Amino acid sequence: MRYDLVIFDNDGVLVDSEPLSNRLLAGYLTELGHPTTYEDSLRDYMGAALHRIHDLVEERTGKRLPEDFDDTFHSRVFAAFQEALEPVEGAVEVLKRLMADGVPYCVASSGSHERIRVGHRKTGLDAWFPAEVVFSAEDVGRGKPAPDLFLHAAARMGVAPERCVVVEDSRLGVQAAVAAGIDVYGFTAMTPEDRLAGARGLFSRMDELPGILGL
Repeated sequence: MRYDLVIFDNDGVLVDSEPLSNRLLAGYLTELGHPTTYEDSLRDYMGAALHRIHDLVEERTGKRLPEDFDDTFHSRVFAAFQEALEPVEGAVEVLKRLMADGVPYCVASSGSHERIRVGHRKTGLDAWFPAEVVFSAEDVGRGKPAPDLFLHAAARMGVAPERCVVVEDSRLGVQAAVAAGIDVYGFTAMTPEDRLAGARGLFSRMDELPGILGL
């Protein structure tokens, strides 16, 4: 099927940020008295908006995270991005193919607009994603696994959900796309295949994606 819009997740799909951010998150939660391993963070929070972290911690412990949690976590993440963030291997080549074939694309991320901008500037992806094709969970209130963000992105781009495809690497993102009625392909570079159940198909290298999309 030839799609009219490709919706990319950001973290782990366009920018190789998941190892950096999940190690920092696990460390910070542990520091605050909520012991969390890197593997725990990937399982519970990968692909999630920050409000999910607050909700899960309170649900499990009855305690709320500090009011400055988001600001402190973002400052640590942004500092790590400036030191070490790289684009996902092959992502730029996929964007080049989409542009050459005239296929519209956008990004729909659980991360804040600031987090997206910082990562894109560091990796050079800002040249491929002007502000009008960047969508964040901040825009809709409910992040993944709710379908709101993907439906919002499709509506703003003027494409019916059934003509879109989502590229995701997280369980929550796949669930959100399925809930939105949008085809989704799961990127398994660092996510076990069984955590992306519900995806229309799976791929492990970005150079496989153009063929999947019929480019």
